[in-house]
Amino acid sequence: MSGNVTSLFRGTAAHSPSMAALTRESGEAVGAGPVDFCIPCNPYFPTPAMFDEMAGRLRDIITYYPSGAETITAELCSLLQLPPQCVAMGNGSTELITWIDHLLVRESLAVPVPTFGRWTDQPMETGKRVDMFPLQESGGFALDLAQYAEFIRVRGTRVAVVCNPNNPDGGFLHKHALVQFMDAMADRDLVVIDESFLEFADAEAEPSVVQEAMLRPNVVVLRSLGKNFGLHGIRFGYLVANPALAGRVRAMLPKWNLNSFAEHVVFMLRDHGPEYAQSLHQVRRDRLEMAGQLSSLPGLTVYPSQGNFLFVRLPVGAEGTVVRDRMLTEHRVLVRECGNKIGSSSRFLRLVVRPQADVRRLVSGLEQVLYGSRRGAAVPEPATGTGYSSGTAAVDRLMSETNGAGLRGIAAQAAGTGAPGLVAAPAAGTGMPLPAAVPAAPAAAAIGPMPVPTAPRQAPQPAPVPQPAPYPGPVPVPHPAPVQQPMPAPVPVPAPAPAPAPAAAAAQYPVPAGPTPPGVPARGGLTAAQVRGTNGLESVPATGRPGPQGWPNAAGMSRTG
Repeated sequence: MSGNVTSLFRGTAAHSPSMAALTRESGEAVGAGPVDFCIPCNPYFPTPAMFDEMAGRLRDIITYYPSGAETITAELCSLLQLPPQCVAMGNGSTELITWIDHLLVRESLAVPVPTFGRWTDQPMETGKRVDMFPLQESGGFALDLAQYAEFIRVRGTRVAVVCNPNNPDGGFLHKHALVQFMDAMADRDLVVIDESFLEFADAEAEPSVVQEAMLRPNVVVLRSLGKNFGLHGIRFGYLVANPALAGRVRAMLPKWNLNSFAEHVVFMLRDHGPEYAQSLHQVRRDRLEMAGQLSSLPGLTVYPSQGNFLFVRLPVGAEGTVVRDRMLTEHRVLVRECGNKIGSSSRFLRLVVRPQADVRRLVSGLEQVLYGSRRGAAVPEPATGTGYSSGTAAVDRLMSETNGAGLRGIAAQAAGTGAPGLVAAPAAGTGMPLPAAVPAAPAAAAIGPMPVPTAPRQAPQPAPVPQPAPYPGPVPVPHPAPVQQPMPAPVPVPAPAPAPAPAAAAAQYPVPAGPTPPGVPARGGLTAAQVRGTNGLESVPATGRPGPQGWPNAAGMSRTG
């Protein structure tokens, strides 16, 4: 049966096969499956008592219709202290991504890669142009928002997406930097901040931008419930935006798009706030300890993460699909190999944070697969490139030729070939325009040896500052950080309207024919000016029962415990 199981992975596109499919192919009894380091779930919530309560009411839950979505949404908003008119609940965040694409993305969408596959696949399936901004391995996959903003301007992209933390690497962006980016993108049709994994972050007390999104005309924040509540199978998530945007999505959703399990869980949460907060605290502790144990494996690189998973690079010569298959068949451990993620390769794994007993089993299995004498896991890699195939020649060539070279490597190639759409390093004074009222972010240290795993990663800067290792065992970094030229300081402007791209850069890297030029409304699209013309952007207190004491709100999940 092992061959059938591993073949399921080869038959998927950008995602892993479901646990149900794996169980059917393996022929194992329910509950006897592998230790799951693949699906990013909270292992500590719901509590056993909550599962017992749901089991006791199973017959009623699956027999009767749920309440309408407005009733379930009102209860969730009461818990999170959000105005219901600014919220739309969906049957999983993927349903909301689908409706965002159909309703609000008219022409083009920019997204850093690697990231969650639906942000690239969904708009391509509906014929949109997807501008992929490659995160560089040499920079620890950190997202430089100023360079990303310049990329969007040169390409003329109308919609921008940022995942915070990013999946699969767990990269984190501070709230003040995201607010500056949102305001710099005020002339775009839409900005989406995907906060699906933000509940697991501990880099700052209130990391969410939901409050800021409700007051802006073109910003949507996406939030997940299945991941942080440990209930992927229920399929529920929500978005937060100004009433005009939220109402537009909500109007398209069926009355009973949320099932009875979702309703039951949402109404249970009021009595279980402390247990939920404690579960998040335990995941953060486990993340730190798991990163320390993995970093002790020779040649394995562990990237800092603020999600409930860790992104690791396998030692040179180890091929991810071989490691994945052998971990499953020989050690009954399921891991996520990332070769089918655009912008990644099969040298990378995403490993979900789990309790220490499971982590010891994972580390023991990796030791035997990677370094065991019985038979090796090393598979020679191609002489060049990443070994990844997306099925799209242009994407593969971009990944192969630029991975690890940094953004200036892309610009140098573009200058040599005259290829349109690639971004040169911005000249002095042409960085991301920022609102004058918001202070610019301080300069960060360059990526060097791995910092504390739960600390946010920032873009590389000159003059590296060594960071102390928080746990035993060095984290090898085979590729030294490239010498970076000083980045220009953002230029404050009196209003958040972004400045146009420099004429020289526009002449050297012309916007491809077809897309709308920067500053011009997309053809038939929902522009910022059109949305700004609607009223009702003020935040309105949520109705219903007052939020329970100690239950986290949407802006900053409880950090106690």
